[in-house]
Amino acid sequence: MEQQADIHGSYWLQTAPPGDPALPPEGPLTVDVAVVGAGIAGLSTALELARRGRSVAVLEADRIAAGVTGHTTAKLSAQHTLVYDHLRRTRGPEGARLYARSQTEAIRHAAAIAEELGIDCEWEDAASYTYAEDPARTDLLKAEAEAAREAGLPAEFVTETELPFPVAGAVRVADQAQFHPRKYLLAVADAIRRLGGTLHEHSRVTGLHEGDPCELTVESPASVTKVTAGAVVVATHYPVFDRALLFTRLSPRRELVVAAPVEAGRAPRGMYITPERNTRSVRTAPLPDGRRLLVVTGEHFTPGAGGDVEERFGKLAGWATEHFGDLDLTHRWATQDNESTDSVPLVGPLHPGSRNVYVATGFNGWGMSSGIMAGRMLGDRITGRDCPWEELYDPRRIASVVREGAAFLKHQADVARHFVGGRLPTATGSAVDEIAPGDGAVVRVSGERCAVHRDEAGQLHALSARCTHMGCVVAFNRAEQAWECPCHGSRFDVQGKVVQGPAQRPLERKKL
Repeated sequence: MEQQADIHGSYWLQTAPPGDPALPPEGPLTVDVAVVGAGIAGLSTALELARRGRSVAVLEADRIAAGVTGHTTAKLSAQHTLVYDHLRRTRGPEGARLYARSQTEAIRHAAAIAEELGIDCEWEDAASYTYAEDPARTDLLKAEAEAAREAGLPAEFVTETELPFPVAGAVRVADQAQFHPRKYLLAVADAIRRLGGTLHEHSRVTGLHEGDPCELTVESPASVTKVTAGAVVVATHYPVFDRALLFTRLSPRRELVVAAPVEAGRAPRGMYITPERNTRSVRTAPLPDGRRLLVVTGEHFTPGAGGDVEERFGKLAGWATEHFGDLDLTHRWATQDNESTDSVPLVGPLHPGSRNVYVATGFNGWGMSSGIMAGRMLGDRITGRDCPWEELYDPRRIASVVREGAAFLKHQADVARHFVGGRLPTATGSAVDEIAPGDGAVVRVSGERCAVHRDEAGQLHALSARCTHMGCVVAFNRAEQAWECPCHGSRFDVQGKVVQGPAQRPLERKKL
């Protein structure tokens, strides 16, 4: 794959710039509902509530739809790799049916909103495929096709696809969709404003007092203010408040994306994913010149434990070239997801004692349909309407956690390994003078672990190496120029600023 010298980041962010920032609250603010986070879950929730006459304020630490949602592959599908056979066994046939129905209705709801608001978001109906090249996996695919069909999806097992290479088999689900997530959500944000809602960027929520009403502490670059709300929705991808201990049930996963234009005749129709080869996902998007943008995703890893991420980008680009011919790479970026230990998102009350605070998280890599589903469900919950799948997604569920005990324990063991390993005296990084320009390492300075980065000009920037969430030791991702926590996925830029939660405070600056 040929690579241009100047490769853009996320295609969605490049082709739908955010415009002027929405200002932080100018002073104390009182609303019916405060939504924390302006990704697809937060904005979908705010739209549902604003349409039902509630006053809403959306509080975003960065820019609207510029975080995880701005870096997705933007598939709107109820087929989530190999989930239905698993759900049939762990949650029963009715649980699988509710999952399929809730995700399918979310896709239809998004289509209706796009039509109603006249959103030009490059909406395309497409079939979704989960495939395997290894013949040993065909029995898994056949079982998944049967389970998905029983759950109500138009699913079938096939052996032919439009991929330019043979597969042993695939589960095909018709009537799914793909779109431009930023164009869709920026239009949704405008609709929220027209309905009287307010959106506030660069407004990081750092405190929550639960009550009736609730009170939020909001920090912006210029001030600290209070927002009072009858209800609060925490839609920050990874919950920024730990009182529910949901971090014990979530595993962060980072995944890489490369993209290149191809002639329309070479572009496979449909959306494809395989769990093989450390995940490979393929879709295309329309380009203004009539070509298609081939979007290839894979090489997932735990943030802070991904090794040489540049090498991983190379593997992904090499796979794309091997399977789709010579390509001119124009974009590359990375996305981050949270996987719940029982494979079902956590949407509902933040913790067992919550009365007015709700959460939406753990979308397992399928945040587009799940985020819209969460918005509809939380809108129903807050306005007193019944929702058939409330119990399925309820974060307070216990039985499924017990059933998935092995996954829960494995996650805790991984966290413990990183937490303890980072404190061992033998875990010593490079010396400061060994750090090359553009690189970073955790080193001991006067007996203390420091995260040290040398910029391209040779200047050193030293920070505390302990994540401000729970104190795990961070690691440097050279390809993305970020410090990453392997315990819960918090990410910081080279100056220590929080890029991704659950951490809320920057890494402390240190002197060398």
